[in-house]
Amino acid sequence: MSTHVEQREFQAETRQLLDLMIHSIYSNKDTFLRELISNSSDALDKLRLESFRDKDLQVDTSDLHIELEVDKDARTLTVRDNGIGMTRDEVVDLIGTLARSGTGELRQKLREAKDAAASQELIGQFGIGFYASFMVADKVTLVTRKAGEDTGTRWESSGESTYTIETLDDAPQGTSVVLHLKPEDADDNLFDYTSQWKLEEIVKKYSDFIAWPIRMEVTRTTKGEDGTDEVSVETKTLNSQKALWARSKDEVSDEEYTEFYKHVAHAWDEPLEVIPLRAEGTFEYQALLFVPTHAPFDLFARERTTGIQLYVKRVFIMDDCEDLVPEYLRFVKGVVDAQDLSLNVSREILQQDRQIRAIRRRLTKKVLSTVKDMAKQDVDKYRIFWKEFGRVLKEGLISDTDNRETLLEIASFDSTASEDQQTTLAGYVERMKDGQEEIYYITGESRQLLESSPHMEAFEAKGIEVLLLTDPVDEMWVTSVPEYDGKPFRSVAKGEVDLGTDDEKKAAEAEREEQEKEFGELLTWLKESLDEHVKEVRLSSRLTTSPACIVGDTFSMSPALERMYRASGQPMPRTKRILELNPAHPLVTGLRTAHGERNDDPALAETAELLYGMALIAEGGEVEDPARFTRLLADRLARTV
Repeated sequence: MSTHVEQREFQAETRQLLDLMIHSIYSNKDTFLRELISNSSDALDKLRLESFRDKDLQVDTSDLHIELEVDKDARTLTVRDNGIGMTRDEVVDLIGTLARSGTGELRQKLREAKDAAASQELIGQFGIGFYASFMVADKVTLVTRKAGEDTGTRWESSGESTYTIETLDDAPQGTSVVLHLKPEDADDNLFDYTSQWKLEEIVKKYSDFIAWPIRMEVTRTTKGEDGTDEVSVETKTLNSQKALWARSKDEVSDEEYTEFYKHVAHAWDEPLEVIPLRAEGTFEYQALLFVPTHAPFDLFARERTTGIQLYVKRVFIMDDCEDLVPEYLRFVKGVVDAQDLSLNVSREILQQDRQIRAIRRRLTKKVLSTVKDMAKQDVDKYRIFWKEFGRVLKEGLISDTDNRETLLEIASFDSTASEDQQTTLAGYVERMKDGQEEIYYITGESRQLLESSPHMEAFEAKGIEVLLLTDPVDEMWVTSVPEYDGKPFRSVAKGEVDLGTDDEKKAAEAEREEQEKEFGELLTWLKESLDEHVKEVRLSSRLTTSPACIVGDTFSMSPALERMYRASGQPMPRTKRILELNPAHPLVTGLRTAHGERNDDPALAETAELLYGMALIAEGGEVEDPARFTRLLADRLARTV
């Protein structure tokens, strides 16, 4: 028997708002079940809490659960819980939120919201996820009774102009939501939500870690002894309830962590490092992060599918929440579960706020400190990590100034100090020569190319260590990072190099002045001959065996970086650089003598062009006209045969 039946009308704008929610806010119709299960989970949490607070509350909390019930013939799906339930007034207040939203204030805000994104934010302030049910149902019936109350409430609506609400004398404690399902429509991504496998799939994806059991009766078909099919019905718990991030590390085995990592990362390897994290206080969240052993194949792809999964109260929100970690930590996998976050009604768009920024800062620092500890305590594991992820981690040197010092501390680089072991910057500084004030580096495509570069000759002769930077990102960060531990970074291919001691510089000063006089006319002529390519020609103090090299100004852009910008579509003017000559090389001294004897010989200009081309090739560059350079070289070789 029921009493106090009341029919109410939605306000004029409500249908428009409901249409907007159904067709614009949610991108995946499957999420209706996530919303209903989430509401049920909240109701069970509230009942358990209320039973602790009110000892006189007569409720049975021994078997709190969520139940899915399917009626294929009637095409209904029921989501039922035995949680806290609602009173009639609460139903009007909570479930009627959308009905109350047709106010003058909201209408005015909707008129002011010109774009869809702004409209979504507004709807997120006024709607509730319960109404996602109308994406898949023609009619929704809700029956509920508040724990400790004698009467229940029945609410029903088809999402049109009216809804009914009535008081029930007899209703079970908790809440049941009955969906009268729409017909299956593949073109509209509307699936058969009476299908056992579909419901199991949705629960596994969105609600697997809900703390309460989600149960459903399922049919099993087995072969009998006589070979005939035997059909049985059993109650199955659809969710695992194993939220490993909610347990301390001591309570979880390595095998459980590995299994969970493979599940969330869709990976086959084992995690290199497990990072649990718990934040308590005014804003609570838990995290369980994993550093993979191997870099994923899509690490440098524009479109990546998995990263940090976001949960709110164990309810899955999104698969790859890019806001939770910086781009250079995109290889980190795992889960963040927050108690409260600013989500809009669809739970699909994360609102930017200080809580997200706080989580991001904390996760970033935790991952970097873990790598730092790894480098100190387990060198072999650290080397695996840096081999797989060092290149992407160095992107943070450009973008993350707040953590730059930490990144510099954990970074490793190839250097001339060892052929098979990389060095940290702290190790480099510790080995610096007396009087050395700068950290020297050289960038290029390979170690072999860099080690044979003419720019390295003076450093090899003096036994000065040079960092060999071969990753494309190295070209970028060395221009952004000024120093480490008070020692500025200095390219061996830029500016003038004078590695001698003060006494050596004094002793060589007179000799250099004499050389400047001897080679003065040659330097002037070469500058005029190669004016299209170089801005200056000078004698070098960095060359010992090569005849010439090309160097840039101290703060100029490297040729490799120029090529990277051009490849990305950015127009870059060609920068003239400096040609340095080795005054002790026979080719240079011979060119000086020849110029002094026959400065009008056209062949000398070709020699200058070959000298410049050789310097370009020696540093790994490309001559502008390879065919002409080859022809000139072939002619010269022919004369010597």
